[in-house]
Amino acid sequence: MGTPQWHRAPALPQNRRMSTPTDLADAGASELLSLYARNEASPVEALQAVLARIARCNPALNAFCWLDEESALAAARASRDRWQARAPVGALDGVPVSIKDLILTRGWPTRRGSRTVDPTQDWPDDAPATARLRESGAVLLGKTCTPEFGCKGETHSPLTGFTRNPWKLDRTPGGSSGGAAAAVATGMGPLALGTDGAGSVRIPSAFCGVFGLKPSFGRVPAWPLSPFGSVAHLGPHSRSVRDAALMMNVIKQPDARDWTALPPDGADLLAGLNDGIRGLRIAWSPTLGYAKNVHPEVATACAAAVRELEALGARVEAVDPGFDDPLEIITGLWFTGAWTLWNALSAEQQALTDPDFEAQARLGERLSVLELQRLHLRRGALGSQMRQFMQRWDLIATPALAAPAFAARPGGQLPMTPEAMLGWTPFSYPFNLTQQPACTIPCGLTSEGLPIGLQLVGPMFGDALVLRAARAFETLRPIERAPLPAGAAA
Repeated sequence: MGTPQWHRAPALPQNRRMSTPTDLADAGASELLSLYARNEASPVEALQAVLARIARCNPALNAFCWLDEESALAAARASRDRWQARAPVGALDGVPVSIKDLILTRGWPTRRGSRTVDPTQDWPDDAPATARLRESGAVLLGKTCTPEFGCKGETHSPLTGFTRNPWKLDRTPGGSSGGAAAAVATGMGPLALGTDGAGSVRIPSAFCGVFGLKPSFGRVPAWPLSPFGSVAHLGPHSRSVRDAALMMNVIKQPDARDWTALPPDGADLLAGLNDGIRGLRIAWSPTLGYAKNVHPEVATACAAAVRELEALGARVEAVDPGFDDPLEIITGLWFTGAWTLWNALSAEQQALTDPDFEAQARLGERLSVLELQRLHLRRGALGSQMRQFMQRWDLIATPALAAPAFAARPGGQLPMTPEAMLGWTPFSYPFNLTQQPACTIPCGLTSEGLPIGLQLVGPMFGDALVLRAARAFETLRPIERAPLPAGAAA
């Protein structure tokens, strides 16, 4: 296995004594901004706290594969000066943010969890979301780990090895944004940018006990577009719903490089966030009609969470959307994308890849053009059905995942089949196919102390509604920071 690469600056200087008792590594983005505005903390102090937390936790968790302390310190000092002048440049000025290593960052390698990518090449471009974060004054920390090319719902790769779940180190944090979720869960930055192609924001957010949002497709511009096609979304990981809305306001700004992006809507996702859910119609679907192996503790916790939504004034009814398991559709499209990527590699590069990625590519090789076209037609029918279903319902509630985090396992341990790849996450991938906004929010712990997530799904373009409902639930169940790995606490 390869080891993470680090770009380090000299040790940070000691700053003035903070006038607030807040542990800045545990502060959310909104709290940090409030502290900056009141001159009770500075972006440099916040960065120091986050870097100290990374130094303590990352050796055990392996959430970061690239850390640039020097550029982060320069950005934090510039932000400190702007706050002192009462002239913050944007909505996230001085907030530490990490970027998943599938997303381009100017001047930093984007290796995509793969030994096939040359890190010494020029890296001249920011992806749209990275550019918007930088323009907002966010302090970019580094890159978080991903499986190779984001190919699965677990986070390990031949390049960076295993990323660990902070709640239980022998368990997977999920994926493919596992590094992002593990970082946010433990205070290694209050915000992280991830991607979601079949659940890759929501899976690790649920496994790691943080909030994760997959926005409506096209709401957050992307470039270059994913080789896995229009199932792929970008979205935030955070420890509060408000912080996710704050980040969404930044990253959903337009970028002409994405020809599939939605027109700018001008909406402020913070507006109305606390309006509650009284009167909303919620379809509670504990199995989506086909999930047969939901863990009993997951089922119990999610049913209790839905009763709390009802107590908040929502009109909840148990009802399934009425579609069959679309596993064959999502994996067929996914395997075709893997086959496309595989054919861009030389034989020497192919020999360096994760066996799970190669197995996916080989399954994609078997699909004919006719079979692929039929998958697209089936996807279209599903999307139309769900647009119609959502005319009768404001939201759908489901478990985020069918089971809590399982043991971390090496690539190639299981034969690659659609069931092995995604059968354990039957609630996530349908809504990549339909492109609807969906989030996961923590709703309890198992008897082993592992997080359980509740998923809330909105109508297409209903991102604000999903956030509003999640915020209402959060008022009853605030999100807790994950325990720090043994020996990592200050």
